[in-house]
Amino acid sequence: MSKKFLGLQLAATALAVTAAVGATGSASAKELNLYTTREPALIQPLLDAYTQSSGVQVKTIFVAEGLLERVKAEGDRSPADVLMTVDIGNLMDLVEGGVTQPVKSETLEQVIPANLRGADGQWFSLSMRDRVLYADKDLPITSFTYEELADPKWKGKVCIRSGQHPYNTALIAAKIAHDGVEATQTWLEGVKQNLARPAAGGDRNVARDILGGICDLGIANAYYVGHMKNAKPGTEDRSWGDAIKVIRPTFASATDGGTHVNISGASVAKNAPNRDNAVAFLEYLVSADAQKLYANANYEYPVREGVAVDPVIAELGPLKADTLNVAEVAKHRKQASELVDKVGFDN
Repeated sequence: MSKKFLGLQLAATALAVTAAVGATGSASAKELNLYTTREPALIQPLLDAYTQSSGVQVKTIFVAEGLLERVKAEGDRSPADVLMTVDIGNLMDLVEGGVTQPVKSETLEQVIPANLRGADGQWFSLSMRDRVLYADKDLPITSFTYEELADPKWKGKVCIRSGQHPYNTALIAAKIAHDGVEATQTWLEGVKQNLARPAAGGDRNVARDILGGICDLGIANAYYVGHMKNAKPGTEDRSWGDAIKVIRPTFASATDGGTHVNISGASVAKNAPNRDNAVAFLEYLVSADAQKLYANANYEYPVREGVAVDPVIAELGPLKADTLNVAEVAKHRKQASELVDKVGFDN
């Protein structure tokens, strides 16, 4: 698809959306328009609970790709109130693209740690997803560093999804932020040498291939463990989950000893017609009740302290997250992607 054609298509979509808004009114005291890259079904319990408590109807528009381009094309007549993503890189793209606005909220600032929100109030984390080690349940290891993935003793024993997937570019970007490009390239080359199969598939495929004897360990997100180990006995997902144990790696050079986390997060749209509702919605999403829903429905970690997680995730122990600001990680995404290509990680 040419850039010209894509631009025309986005513009046409924007005209259609803004025309609909013009026909029904630009704003409503009981309405909120949510643009999200997250599958709506995953957050529907949160939306239903918010509507029940506030009376505000949430209209959800799922945008799998091109969220920034869409909001830009809609311009100042965009009906979007809240923009929600599941990766810090995608969220920062919205901020840097000029389609968000600053929010001053004592609630958000008190609940969300400083390294998980924008200092200028342009973006806020709503949940965390830690990138952990899946290992054969019988392996005699209890601790691990991300750097050990490059140890020659694991040659032919590591599984991972594409290095270009946002979950992995974020991890690589975090390594760059901690140790620099040169050290990260050396590390990435070592990890590639240890791969048991091409870097491909999804995170659950790591557990599948550990069960299948293809590899002994790999990197994946912890919340998939909740999905697998809570699956019905006898299902494939349950067998994959039962085949692994989970260890939270740390960066060897990091003094805080924290595990890399990515986030789901949101911003208030620059031209939000229902701005007050948008801010109230974000404040609701960090409330104890909403954070519990995040934990129970999606097996993610709450950003609010003191909220219990799903029992399966609780068995992994308390999460000590890397204190590196996630926005700092996002700055190195391009370098991370370039390194993936440079070392031929996905080849």
